[in-house]
Amino acid sequence: MLAIYRKYRPKTFEDLIGQEHIVEILRNAARQDKFAHAYLFYGSRGSGKTTTARLIAKLVNCEKRQKDKAFKAKGEPCNTCRPCTEIDTGHALDVIEIDAASNRGIDEMRDLQEGVRLAPTSYPYKVFIIDEVHMLTREAFNALLKTLEEPPTHVMFILATTEFEKVPATISSRTQRFHFRKLSLQEILKKLNAIVKSEKLKVSDDALELIAALAEGSLRDAESLLDQITSLDQDVELKDVERIAGKIGSKKTAQLAGYLLDGLLNDALAYLHEVDQGGYNLVQFTKDLIHYLRKALTLKTNPDLEKLYAQELTGDELAGLVKHAKLVNEQKTIALLKSLIRAYGEMRYSPFAIVPLEVAIIENLKK
Repeated sequence: MLAIYRKYRPKTFEDLIGQEHIVEILRNAARQDKFAHAYLFYGSRGSGKTTTARLIAKLVNCEKRQKDKAFKAKGEPCNTCRPCTEIDTGHALDVIEIDAASNRGIDEMRDLQEGVRLAPTSYPYKVFIIDEVHMLTREAFNALLKTLEEPPTHVMFILATTEFEKVPATISSRTQRFHFRKLSLQEILKKLNAIVKSEKLKVSDDALELIAALAEGSLRDAESLLDQITSLDQDVELKDVERIAGKIGSKKTAQLAGYLLDGLLNDALAYLHEVDQGGYNLVQFTKDLIHYLRKALTLKTNPDLEKLYAQELTGDELAGLVKHAKLVNEQKTIALLKSLIRAYGEMRYSPFAIVPLEVAIIENLKK
């Protein structure tokens, strides 16, 4: 049985979420047959870099594009010809994927140089996809540079990395560079809802929202977590996601934030005890609380930020945040945030995680 993230991997540019600026450029390149010999894709994990690399590999080798001018104008692979189906199933001999994290040395790059010299076995182009390219050694980068400087016409390189700053300028300057942005909560939620509907799964809205939030902008992480949780073979509720992920939903974070902003010390401590007894990860909870209060503070200072937060939060979450922003006393909230940040640092190395958090709350609300 295929994992969800593999089953629902985009097969066309139209299916690719959140990277419209990149899609338009690559589609135009496909329509005009103006592909670069080397691309560098960089950005956060799970944002579509490797998927896009495979789409390009299909585009340059798609048989229907080469024969049908009307279809070529779409700037998409056909997904039915032999190269397209072989690339989709991972059986394409002329599409070579290299994980630079485990193949990072000079010997591997010399092998690649040998492979570059050989003509494609059955496709017009031989495509090398090098993932996590920043992991290559200096000697390996030098060997790759020589190959990038004078590549054969039948070869294309697609480099992908999550750490662009570690890629030497000599390498990046010889590529077309594309930045893949993190996906918004709403974009991830939309895709998860489509998967749930297609797979006929029963997952509550609250549970899906937490899965999307846990992914932190990575669609692949969200799909993998959905796969893991729905394997329970039961209706999935918020408490199930909280239990498996060890992280608390936004409603619980917002509730404690409300007690703190209202100055309700007894309620805050009682609620914190309840969370602790539930066996949740208090260090992560404190981190989420800091982010929530930071958003409330900045929203109080600059109400225009509501438009930006609308991309990260659901409608209910945004309404709650706007309500809490009105309660913010800027001086007190800044002092509370400083205490919570200090407590977070102490909690990470303390066998008594709850103590620094309780002390921070008492210090600020007892005044």
